[in-house]
Amino acid sequence: MHILVINGSPKGSYSITLQTVLYLEKNFPQHTFEILHAGQRIKVLEKDFSPAIEAINKADMLLFSYPVYTFIAPCQLHRFIELMKENRVEISGKFATQITTSKHFYDVTAHNYIRENCQDMGMKYIRGLSADMDDLLKEKGQKDALDFMSFVTWCTENDIYEAFTYHCAPAIHHPVTIPASDKVISEKPGDVVIVTDCETDNEQLQNMIDRFRAVFPRKTRVINLREYPFQGGCLGCFNCAVTGKCIYKDGFDEYLRNEIQSGESIVYAFSVKDHSMGAKFKMYDDRQFCNGHRTVTMGMPFGYLITGNYSQEANLQAIIEGRSQVGCNYLAGVATDENDPDGEIDKMAAKLEYAIVNRYEQPQNFYGVGGMKIFRDLIWIMQGMMKADHKFYKAHGQYDFPQKSWGTMLKMYLVGALISSPKVKAKMGNAMNEGMLAPYKKVLQDKK
Repeated sequence: MHILVINGSPKGSYSITLQTVLYLEKNFPQHTFEILHAGQRIKVLEKDFSPAIEAINKADMLLFSYPVYTFIAPCQLHRFIELMKENRVEISGKFATQITTSKHFYDVTAHNYIRENCQDMGMKYIRGLSADMDDLLKEKGQKDALDFMSFVTWCTENDIYEAFTYHCAPAIHHPVTIPASDKVISEKPGDVVIVTDCETDNEQLQNMIDRFRAVFPRKTRVINLREYPFQGGCLGCFNCAVTGKCIYKDGFDEYLRNEIQSGESIVYAFSVKDHSMGAKFKMYDDRQFCNGHRTVTMGMPFGYLITGNYSQEANLQAIIEGRSQVGCNYLAGVATDENDPDGEIDKMAAKLEYAIVNRYEQPQNFYGVGGMKIFRDLIWIMQGMMKADHKFYKAHGQYDFPQKSWGTMLKMYLVGALISSPKVKAKMGNAMNEGMLAPYKKVLQDKK
């Protein structure tokens, strides 16, 4: 096969993910590999996409290679996919797969994003390889990479690929009513920030924003990302790891902290595009890495205003919930225009106001607990470089290693020894269950 590697890393040839591709190239000489540095050259490709079209036309397979940035692929690869669709590149029937490197923080949502877009364009998608950043340095990681490529080769030879797992119906946009506000917006108390990428011709999204501002009892500010002079997406350079200062000179790091994260709450408003929030919003997400892995907005409630087929976007739903869970942000609601936008906006506004007034928070579920455990272990190992993250994690008690619970561990050894004996276990009867419930009964008794 002639394999076109779509290198989505902004680091270009310095990409860690790309090293796995180069390893496969050496071990599978029967295939030819051509590398397109899409992430590094995205601004050039925006001006002239013809070199990419020519390379895609020659390819038998597209291999997307990228690091996982903030739940999905880097914003540069988002933009490349948008350009593929805008230029109506004819790739139906070609094979596609992907290789990522990460610490496995929401790599599954990143892979789903690429799969869904490949299938949108009629490609024959083969399940990709999600590797740890260090896997290629280990014998098992090398074997996993070789096994993956052998599997991909076998799939192409036998015309085997993943079946479509979703079928999105055309979006239905129900009209939004904008009531006359009983109070001038500028005179309301509070400070809630609405972050959007709304284009001037997107009347539906603008109407949703206007209704929310009218019914919400607090003062709101609208920040349109299309008006901010971004110099580019995150480069993954780690310049911010020690000081929190971004290498770009566009001032976004300070703007983010002073103008957006300083509010009482954040409401995101966007239209579903290519199974995500779109490349502009992804740039905003990626550039928040100036805060590293620090949950600086913990306790701040979030809300969403969305146009499009959100109910059919399971992966996007997981990303939005995951963002809130990992950041310890109560998700007050996702109001869409699919059914009853007026009612949904009003309910989301009411829940958001309740959360602000009562400082309402909820304990993390698997999305939050699992994600933070990955970050906890990562920052502990890399504390020498990620000094700002390490200081934050220490100050907020996020190094909750279970290995330090020596008392609980000793109790479990004792219980394990007791129940290992059939005779002792038979004599215990219901004593074990009673013992487990004892501390809970004490809480109930103390309440009386």
